[in-house]
Amino acid sequence: MLNKQGFDLWANDYDKTVQVSEDNNLYPFAGYKNILSAIFNEIMQVNQAKVLDIGFGTGVLTNKLYENDHHIDGLDFSAKMIEIAQSKMPMANLMEWDISNGLPEQLQGNKYDFIVSTYTLHHLSDDEKMAFIKSLLSLLSENGKILIGDIAFQTRENLENCRKDSIGYWDDDEFYFVYEELNSSLLGVANCEFQAISHCGGLYVISK
Repeated sequence: MLNKQGFDLWANDYDKTVQVSEDNNLYPFAGYKNILSAIFNEIMQVNQAKVLDIGFGTGVLTNKLYENDHHIDGLDFSAKMIEIAQSKMPMANLMEWDISNGLPEQLQGNKYDFIVSTYTLHHLSDDEKMAFIKSLLSLLSENGKILIGDIAFQTRENLENCRKDSIGYWDDDEFYFVYEELNSSLLGVANCEFQAISHCGGLYVISK
């Protein structure tokens, strides 16, 4: 798994790496643009939404939202990624932060129409992901939604099949979403829906 310095070094070539994987329909980024498009279309149903983007990277998705007059707050732990994204969105509130430490105090009490995270939360262990997602629920507005686009699978069996097919470049230091397990953990706490978009990626919609 890349650390902060690794992502700083990767920042300038990140989008190219994603495109090669996506164009060849390969793990880990197969379906990447369709996942981002699904999130964009969901947010565009609300005018001037207040959006928190967790792990915004170079701002591929966030910049499109910014250009459509949505209010953007963002967290990322790579200073270089933030520099690239901030140049595209000078008025966005972008903060350097490592989500393994939870949420920054500056966000406590804020309310968001949408909390977005794309290809970020798989760096947290399953237990850490669950705790983090539950902490996000308090930041949602009355009809707010958490939109998570990531390497994700309907079942553990689907995940294992993808791992076998991609064994030469599978990353054992990352922890991928499994809908059946996530939904079970959120029962009684939040509603969770999953849309599979590629063989290794999909979109979670979580609401209170």
